[in-house]
Amino acid sequence: MKPVCLLWLLIAATLGHAKAPKERDFVAPNVAFSDVMKLPFRAADEKISYGDEALQFGWLWLGQANKPLVILIHGGCWLNAFGVDHAKPMASALSDAGYAVWALEYRRTGDEGGGWPGSFVDIQSALSSIHQLPDAVNRDQLILLGHSAGGHLALLAHQQNKLKQGIVQTIGLAAITDLPQYAQGQNSCQTAGPKFMGGMPEELPEAYQAADPQQHGLYSNTLLLHGQADVIVPEKQAKLAGATTMKLSTAGHFDWIHPGSEAFALLLKQLQIVADSLK
Repeated sequence: MKPVCLLWLLIAATLGHAKAPKERDFVAPNVAFSDVMKLPFRAADEKISYGDEALQFGWLWLGQANKPLVILIHGGCWLNAFGVDHAKPMASALSDAGYAVWALEYRRTGDEGGGWPGSFVDIQSALSSIHQLPDAVNRDQLILLGHSAGGHLALLAHQQNKLKQGIVQTIGLAAITDLPQYAQGQNSCQTAGPKFMGGMPEELPEAYQAADPQQHGLYSNTLLLHGQADVIVPEKQAKLAGATTMKLSTAGHFDWIHPGSEAFALLLKQLQIVADSLK
């Protein structure tokens, strides 16, 4: 059997389908953002606010009560041009795999109150509002899952966790882990770093230190998943003291949020490992 077919058998088993999809249904690696935006998804079960501002809410997809709750923090270079909607196909696919998912919206650069530190304050506020979620979800075992700039915020939230409930795992998907280095780059997302922070690293050293995951000690129970074909968040960002890193040679930046990709299959496998370890 070809490796691709074996991979789809893994996906099908995880999602509970009777048969694996045909090989032609498997997406090629290094998918485009436009491909993600065309994906179908199942509508969320509920919209739950965690604050009074219009952007302080999350879409909730229900799952199995015996699996951890996934708190999903979308990416988009911290910019308000990219909202939670592009994470809906991913969130509904994770729900189909049995995980309750709370996909957070938050104020971003360009929104009043967004940028640093407002965007991170929103994530912290959401995590402090877990008790507002229905009893049908597992509020005692949480997985923080963040993509790109959302991965950056998830990693910071992991290290500054003030929850009584346990964050059992944090997973950064193509996450930005070295903010000062990233903000000095020249691609369109890298140049959004100084906009998010309000200046360059040499201008705001204290703010960058507070916002830089590299400055916050050892990362236990943390996994970084990164594609070596990623040109938006370079592979060199895939390291943090104490964290485990796994790489896919052909994956690009958006493969992690496309449910038909090899990268997404790897993510499902890692989530299942976490869920099994909690039984």
